[in-house]
Amino acid sequence: MPAPGDLVELVIDKPAAGGRMLARLDGQVSLVAGAIPGERVLARLESKRGGVLFATVVDILDESPDRRPTGDDPACGGRHFAHIAYPRQLALKAEIARDAFKRIGHLDLPAYLPVHASAEIGYRMRARLHVQGSTLGFYREGTHELCDPRCSRQLLPATLDVLAGISAALKQAGVSDGRTLDVSENRAATERALYLDVSTRGRGALALEGLFDLPGVTGVGVAWAGKPLAAAGSPIVSDELVIAGAAGHTVIVRLQRHVTGFFQGNRFLLQPLVERVLAQIPEGPMADLYAGVGLFGLAHAGLGRGDVVAVEGDPGSVEDLQANAAPYLDRVRVEARPVEESLRHRSTVDGRTIVVDPPRTGLSREAVAALAAAHPPRVVYVSCDVATLARDAAALVGAGYEVNGAEVFDLFPGSAHVETMVSMSC
Repeated sequence: MPAPGDLVELVIDKPAAGGRMLARLDGQVSLVAGAIPGERVLARLESKRGGVLFATVVDILDESPDRRPTGDDPACGGRHFAHIAYPRQLALKAEIARDAFKRIGHLDLPAYLPVHASAEIGYRMRARLHVQGSTLGFYREGTHELCDPRCSRQLLPATLDVLAGISAALKQAGVSDGRTLDVSENRAATERALYLDVSTRGRGALALEGLFDLPGVTGVGVAWAGKPLAAAGSPIVSDELVIAGAAGHTVIVRLQRHVTGFFQGNRFLLQPLVERVLAQIPEGPMADLYAGVGLFGLAHAGLGRGDVVAVEGDPGSVEDLQANAAPYLDRVRVEARPVEESLRHRSTVDGRTIVVDPPRTGLSREAVAALAAAHPPRVVYVSCDVATLARDAAALVGAGYEVNGAEVFDLFPGSAHVETMVSMSC
């Protein structure tokens, strides 16, 4: 039997969720890092877990025409697909979505599955970096070793310059106990807020407020073990979305969010994602569950297409949601409570189109059961995890829904992340 450290020859079959590719060694499933379907490779076995072999490519015996140079440090920043030409990355992500629906949900996605592409460089508006001494970076894949965020190509050059300035400021201040640094900026990168969390409350940390006077920074906060310690400027960044309605009618929806709050992270696909979700929602009342700062619900309300119930349980996001909903209080009701609690009241769902954008864990059993029992006419599900999406879609199909359409959005080029939108009706 093969053992860790052995070199084995494998023919790569297809992609697997998580970034590795699937092959078989004497019938045994092997998940291989650094490969492309169709290639014949020499791989080193790393481990065996749950009957599955894990391996990494060390040599390419038959190379795919879609292989490309990876650049520096391909393990930095979750770049599982960095070695794959971008058009093939998009095709693989569609294949991953189809496979998850078939394997987990026993469902077939529609024959037409568009994949929305992004620019590969500088797409990220939000990032959390780790801090060790005065060094900031992402974790190298599978480790707690820091790597240079420049290698990932995910951040704008101006953002990288800010990070270099922060590193110098930390060193000058003698701060050696940083934990994380959150960065949030708007699409145009004209607003950029930072939030540094340090482990201990030292004199260096208290002095940091004056050290973040860097070009391009509009706000900074410093926390000690999660408790606010010092601040300068504004911790809020904001964007304006121009939303097109019927007969050439357009509205501008302004969305603010706190530097630590959740928001879709791709500056190039933010507008297309909103537009495609809105295209699935008929005119009339809707409910935006896991509303965050109001991305989908407030766009619907702004167009005057129907009243909205926006449900969000995170206190920080609720604060932003309420501020963003202020211009639409005649047609938007904000519910600051968990989705499960809101779904216990039929007024949340009765006769409404439902949009859900849950965390990676997907819908809870209680939420799925409540939606199935209420039977809203249409559900639009936006998901950052195709496995939990397939699971929840199967449960709703079992309750009488059918999948009408699906689309993939490549919010994190070069990574194995698959963002999917599915529309269902009953």
